[in-house]
Amino acid sequence: MTRSISIFGATGSIGQSTLDLVRRDRDAYRVVALTGGRNVAQLAADAREFGAELAVTSFEDCLPALREALGGTGIAVAGGTQALIEAADRPADWTMSAIVGAAGLAPGFHALRHGRTLALANKESLVTAGPLLMAEARAHGARILPVDSEHSAVFQALVGEDMAAVERIIITASGGALRDWPLDRLAEATLADAGAHPNWDMGQRITIDSASMFNKALELIETKEFFGVAPDRIEAVIHPQSIVHALVGFRDGALMAHLGAPDMRHAIGYALHWPDRRALPVERVDLAKLAMLEFRAPDMARFPALRLAREVMAAGGGAGAVFNAAKEVALDLFIAGRIRFTDMAPLVEATLDAMSREIRLTDAMDGLETVLETDHLTRIRAQDLGLSMQEQTA
Repeated sequence: MTRSISIFGATGSIGQSTLDLVRRDRDAYRVVALTGGRNVAQLAADAREFGAELAVTSFEDCLPALREALGGTGIAVAGGTQALIEAADRPADWTMSAIVGAAGLAPGFHALRHGRTLALANKESLVTAGPLLMAEARAHGARILPVDSEHSAVFQALVGEDMAAVERIIITASGGALRDWPLDRLAEATLADAGAHPNWDMGQRITIDSASMFNKALELIETKEFFGVAPDRIEAVIHPQSIVHALVGFRDGALMAHLGAPDMRHAIGYALHWPDRRALPVERVDLAKLAMLEFRAPDMARFPALRLAREVMAAGGGAGAVFNAAKEVALDLFIAGRIRFTDMAPLVEATLDAMSREIRLTDAMDGLETVLETDHLTRIRAQDLGLSMQEQTA
């Protein structure tokens, strides 16, 4: 039976890995929609190869180039934020949500409203609007499957288990490109330094987030929202080999671990084929060759993002939306060379403090529009604070 699928963020690393798996069993899928950003050439090539019904660029100024690239193919084209939402409203059995950042929030919500399966790689959806997203899935009889490697690992370790027996959840972190740098050198880290991940092949933004551990901070919050566990039962450990992706601890003292090579096709394939487990073209782990698996507690002085995530989880409400928006602005400013690597966490913390004086962060978000408005206001405040920080360090 042919399954209809849509892939949001098709030109990114997750989207390309998803298409790699689809390509290997091409006749099993009908591609409804593919979306991307400014990489119009890749988006058009994929739309042609997979016979997509619709190709969407999130940037309206890229629409003429996409229209030209797909001229004469019969593939519909569109551009802009509203076009992404309309693409999500097209019926599909399975949707990959892999747009990076808060931009992926609205399309994911719309996909759920059609009662479909949402493979969630957009971590910001749960961080900014976790309770709303989970409620939306329940209301429409939809299913959310985690695609972050850590949350997929937890999900798999819990198959057949009773959540009441879970004592703790441990997610692992490689520590990123700068994990072994002396603390006093971190302020000197360049974009190239932070963007050279030792294990994973990922996009620039998530690779830098790995170096700052903001990626792991978001994942701590995701774990709370997706699995409904208390923050004090969620742990993070540094695991340089990136072989153990997560562990679940039970009340009898047992730990259930998920091991696999650092390849996102593990988690993508599990979500794509669920509830079946099918063969995947990934490296098999040779434990004898590995010889050793190392774990250590994260240094909170090196990774202040983890402390901030704890504070956000304790606050609840709109704190996640503020945290994520401030993090995205801080990352933009670092990429642009306007603040230092070590300025990102202080900027996020200052933004949280400033926004807490303007809105009650602990108040529950009452709808998607409230989340998006909080996101918008936070970005304005974070930009202002970031510019002041730049002037002070210039």
